[in-house]
Amino acid sequence: MAAMTAALVAGSLLTGVPNAGAQGAEQGADSASPPIGSPLAPGVDLDTVTIPQLQARMADGSLTASRLTRAYLRRIESVDPKIHSVLLTDPTALRQAAASDARHRRGETLGPLDGIPVLLKDNVDTRDMPTTAGSLALAGSPPDTDAALVTRLRKAGAVILGKTNPSEWANFRAAKPTSGWSAVGGQTNNPYVLDRNPCGSSAGSGAALAASLAQVAIGTETDGSIVCPAGMNGVVGHKPSLGLVSQSGVVPISAEQDTAGPMARNVIDTALTLSVISGGEGAAPDHGSTLHGSTLHGNSLRGKRIGLWRLPSLGSDVDAVMTRTAKKLRKAGAVVVEVTPPYQARLAELEFPALLSEFHRDIDAYLGTRKGPRNLAELIEFNRDHPGEQTCFAGQELFEQALAAPPTTDPKYRAMRAELKDLSRRSIDETMAAEHLDAIAAPTNPPAWTTDCARGDNDVIPSSTPAAVAGYPSLSVPAGSVNELPVGLLLMAGDHQDTKLLSLGAAVEHRLKAWRAPRYLPTAGSGASGR
Repeated sequence: MAAMTAALVAGSLLTGVPNAGAQGAEQGADSASPPIGSPLAPGVDLDTVTIPQLQARMADGSLTASRLTRAYLRRIESVDPKIHSVLLTDPTALRQAAASDARHRRGETLGPLDGIPVLLKDNVDTRDMPTTAGSLALAGSPPDTDAALVTRLRKAGAVILGKTNPSEWANFRAAKPTSGWSAVGGQTNNPYVLDRNPCGSSAGSGAALAASLAQVAIGTETDGSIVCPAGMNGVVGHKPSLGLVSQSGVVPISAEQDTAGPMARNVIDTALTLSVISGGEGAAPDHGSTLHGSTLHGNSLRGKRIGLWRLPSLGSDVDAVMTRTAKKLRKAGAVVVEVTPPYQARLAELEFPALLSEFHRDIDAYLGTRKGPRNLAELIEFNRDHPGEQTCFAGQELFEQALAAPPTTDPKYRAMRAELKDLSRRSIDETMAAEHLDAIAAPTNPPAWTTDCARGDNDVIPSSTPAAVAGYPSLSVPAGSVNELPVGLLLMAGDHQDTKLLSLGAAVEHRLKAWRAPRYLPTAGSGASGR
């Protein structure tokens, strides 16, 4: 990852990057930032600027971390009331930025994220801010320590800007949850069309990035909760290989599938963030090849073999986006063949029962580190006793099923998880081997559904499951839209091939050029169009 970082920050990489060319925060000593919508400096636009461009500006003195941080804080104050994606901003954000500015002046920067504002999903522990997982049960005292990934961000000089609204308990509470809702933060809206859903448990991180409220954000995923919010909010999201990013200090569902991962408006910022948060306690190394600058140029798709898993169940409009995507990739020199990874029905049958057992084990262990309910049984009672936990939906069927699920020492559970691991890995490995593929591609998401607490989500989206269950990497990049609503392209590859996947994703992103800023339409009927 260190070699990847060095390559990524090289100026030649800008060729392949699209568009290359708050409340509670203390006041700092830097001059006031420009009004929202005006550039921070000539040629700098929050919507499109990349981390290498920002670092170049900081190096030549035309931009400071304090100015950048204040611009994002002001944008949160101005824009977030429309989408409700940011739970709180860090009162020390400008102090962190001022420390970065001092390092830049001394020529002692700590790497590519030094001075870069980062938002964290509010299931990632921070010792100086609440970490609630969206639940009133954890809304009291902050955790005693930072998550391992937060420690790495701080050591890299990143500015921790604040916390984003998660789907409460990562959407693992009710049988019919509503993504983007939590008792702590209310409902997050999709910035493209405000009555539509932002998808997945990292809903706040995806929506905040689409609205340009931070340079990068951290999400977490068990199955789909990084990549679906990325796809549905028109940004980039990377679910790393299992173990590449430490699970320590992240509110869990399942140690067998959970991972935190980076989200951004472009692949280069996503990759740079991964290079910082990967490693550390309990983390495994990335065995992919080094990402060289030449791999981000537009011709780097030539000769690449991509298997397209069309998933027509997501609808004809999404399928049309996939047809246009395949045409563009072929024009760039890629070979695109249609595939259908096997064993999907069996994976769908086994995954949920396994997660129930794992959740009971892992949430009990986590709650033991926090003030409040000490275990799942106490958490269920808390929800019954607090009306604020029932304002969107009252159900906690998944909690109750997990409480009654077999323990993870049960032989039937162990056989189920072993079969899940085997079949999920074979579904990807056998498909890639049969067609000599560099990656499998599929639609990340359907067009965002209307948010409706009474109905719940409409989110049967099978594309994320093989990589999520296998522990393999996946990456969503913008592919197009249907009636103003973004659709992502999900790329999957083999175990710990994260670097190769990010390299391919950068080339795909450069060829598709599908990112567009949101227009905050009240409903899909007003000025909507498809691409």
